[in-house]
Amino acid sequence: MVRSISILSAAVLALLLAGLLWLSFCGRTPAPPSSAPGVSAPVLTVQESAPETGPDPTDWQLTLVNPWHPLPEDCQPQLATVENGHQVDQRCAAALSDMLAACRAEGLQPVLCSAYRTWDKQASLYENLVAKRQAQGLSLTQARESAATEVAVPGTSEHQLGLAVDIVDAGYQVLDHAQENTPVQQWLLAHCWEYGFILRYPSDKGEVTGIIYEPWHYRYVGREHAQAMETSGECLEEYLGQTTQS
Repeated sequence: MVRSISILSAAVLALLLAGLLWLSFCGRTPAPPSSAPGVSAPVLTVQESAPETGPDPTDWQLTLVNPWHPLPEDCQPQLATVENGHQVDQRCAAALSDMLAACRAEGLQPVLCSAYRTWDKQASLYENLVAKRQAQGLSLTQARESAATEVAVPGTSEHQLGLAVDIVDAGYQVLDHAQENTPVQQWLLAHCWEYGFILRYPSDKGEVTGIIYEPWHYRYVGREHAQAMETSGECLEEYLGQTTQS
């Protein structure tokens, strides 16, 4: 009898030990499978955001025309008449009209004195200035170089794009540096970007633009780009990353 009880106790004890071992094994968290020899385990990385891209130089609003970038060969602007018989690219006509109206609403008197120019008109203005410089004693080569900094050589003028305008104050209709001090120019310098325009030839950008300071020459680039350039202080060449003379 005693021997039977001992055998039974041993059997029960063996079952208890087996149960404990099973629970211990099943309660463990399985380890992840190891990588095959010579193969690195995959590493999760945070996806980086795509790099910001610059302005699109093919955007019609940003067409670059300067002494080193002539008019596109297929340039044929669709024109709209705005005021004083002047015409501009029809896509910026409403913005120009709104800007002039807002300026006048402040009691000021802006005068649109130049806008789109044909090739012949641009050539006439340029050759007239060349002749004037020659009369002042410059050689033909010197006269052409000097004139080109004030009146663009035909084929390199923004006016031929239909996106550039010259605006003066009715109280001072002279195209010189004093124009910047007029009430109209002060208003335009502060607000032109709101209508998609920039002062195209600032006083400190002559070496980049190839044109002298002109505090009356405004260029349409669209509100988004105008605001960006107003914030950065860049001229169009700098904004497009085209600061080399090539």
